[in-house]
Amino acid sequence: MSRRTKWGLAVVLVLGAGVVISSMVAAKRGGKAVEVRLEEVAARDLVAIVTASGTIEAKTKVDISADITGRITQIAVREGDLVTRGQFLLQIDPAQYQSAVARVEALLASSEASLVQARTNRDQARRGLDRALELQRAGQALISAEAVEQAQQAFDVSVATFEAAQAQVNQSRASVQEARDNLAKTRLTSPISGRVVRLNVEEGEVAVPGTFSRETGLLMTVADLSVILAKVQVDETDVVRLNPGDSVGVVIDAFPDTVFSGRVTRISNSARLTAAAGGDRAVDFDVEVTLDNPPSGIRPDLSATSRIVTETRSQALSVPIIALTVRQHEELPNEFKAPAETGRRERDREGVFVVRGGVATFRPVRVGIAGDEYFEVLDGLQRGDSIVAGPYQAVRDMRDSTRVKPAPVTPRRTP
Repeated sequence: MSRRTKWGLAVVLVLGAGVVISSMVAAKRGGKAVEVRLEEVAARDLVAIVTASGTIEAKTKVDISADITGRITQIAVREGDLVTRGQFLLQIDPAQYQSAVARVEALLASSEASLVQARTNRDQARRGLDRALELQRAGQALISAEAVEQAQQAFDVSVATFEAAQAQVNQSRASVQEARDNLAKTRLTSPISGRVVRLNVEEGEVAVPGTFSRETGLLMTVADLSVILAKVQVDETDVVRLNPGDSVGVVIDAFPDTVFSGRVTRISNSARLTAAAGGDRAVDFDVEVTLDNPPSGIRPDLSATSRIVTETRSQALSVPIIALTVRQHEELPNEFKAPAETGRRERDREGVFVVRGGVATFRPVRVGIAGDEYFEVLDGLQRGDSIVAGPYQAVRDMRDSTRVKPAPVTPRRTP
């Protein structure tokens, strides 16, 4: 055996001895109590909250768009102005539409004159036909059959001419009405009372109808700010917990020191699909919250966060959220495992670690609603039970029958 081989074996033996010694030390330390934060199961008032973000909107708002094309010659309001229903807002150059009205009114006058002439011709042809028929009845020798036939044909032609003239008059009247309507569209008035929250144009610009794009023809927006909504997006996993009438606290970023009360007034039935991180799609639902007393300076599009109260519990047994953990079936104490002969499917269990005599034992529990910091306990614990309430890493790594001791309490500093 060479010297190098001997040294190699010596190193291996030393390392092996070190591993054994370390294992022994670790085994001894295995009995050392773990410092944890303990807390008793107690009765508390719990409030289940769904938090969602969105923007402030007016319940009633009207986008005012151009229905005709023309240059804007006058804007009578500015953004932020209060307006009343029927108040004049904006004027589009009416010159070409006034000319159109004059043109079709002249055509209408011409058509009405033609109608009068056609009526006169019809009446005259009617009298000629009546005379021919009267002569025919008096005697065959007084008028020929050909003359009677010509009188009948002349009357039929006059009737057709009169009906055509009448139709022409109706068409001209419709053209006049259309031209007058277009002329009226050059003068825009407010359809509601409210505030001008958006003004998209200036004098001299050309207004065009928004045929293919709503934003193209948008001139201004008037909103009734007497009823204010917080329109928020709620995740699909939370929307099923909401109901119309749920109480809501709304925080508006522009008013950070005030929480405004409100209630859920509408829950959308269709989802809004948006792109999320990783290429996934987020499925959110629009929820409208009506504010009870909105501030005077509020305006649309302000950012807002809503805390929607879905359920409440009065003096319910509860445990800290951080105390709840999950254990796989094979990690459960034998008393909580399903016997093989029962045929029940093995499943993971939620539970907490109950401390008795300095030893933490896992106990499955059934929980209800979740508050901000505590879970409601429906089954598995009793009031006064001492449980491991932290820290998080200790709860996650803890095993059944682990020895524990209370961690020193750090006094809170008074600011």
